[in-house]
Amino acid sequence: MAVTGRPTLRDLFDESPTPHIAHPPRTHQRHFYVATDGSYRPNGGGLGAVIETRDGERVARIALPDVPPDNNVSEYRALHLGLDVLAHRAPPDARVGVLVDHDDLAANVNNAVLAGDHPDWQSPKRIVVPAGSEHHWRGIQARIAGFGELRAARIDSRENPAHPLANAPNEYEHVNRRADRCVLPDPPEFEADSGTDVSYLPPSRFEGRASD
Repeated sequence: MAVTGRPTLRDLFDESPTPHIAHPPRTHQRHFYVATDGSYRPNGGGLGAVIETRDGERVARIALPDVPPDNNVSEYRALHLGLDVLAHRAPPDARVGVLVDHDDLAANVNNAVLAGDHPDWQSPKRIVVPAGSEHHWRGIQARIAGFGELRAARIDSRENPAHPLANAPNEYEHVNRRADRCVLPDPPEFEADSGTDVSYLPPSRFEGRASD
């Protein structure tokens, strides 16, 4: 389970803005949460990812050294890595919450989600990705389309649990040697804090899109 006193990824997601998409009232029904971060330094950077179920069970932690051309590209590489790892451990109909500390990346992910709902695959806002990250963006788009549902939240880098993994990948190299885990969350039969059956939500809790 999650470490006592530290927020789970679900808690961070619930408390953070989701650019261009109204924050879903059914966030407790996300199956998995993935937090990623990329770092850049002239002598090399790193990629970090943390994946948990909604119950706070850790599925994976990754810390890999990387040599990106800049910080923006490293963020796209990290998310591509995190979603690839999750895709091999989660069923295809999984609902996923993504946490990143990069404004444009979070916005682009949610615009891509909205484009998937459009009959002509048109994004409500123009998507511009950093030069050098086009391949990773295509991979991210493929993973978005492959999950049952996905949206991204913007968190502060100081709260991002993937941040230390990306900034000191050599110090956290041991996390990569842990056995792979395929952890499924418990069925969300009841909302723990209210006792409400979440299978039938009232209209006020309907999950909708933002008008912008």
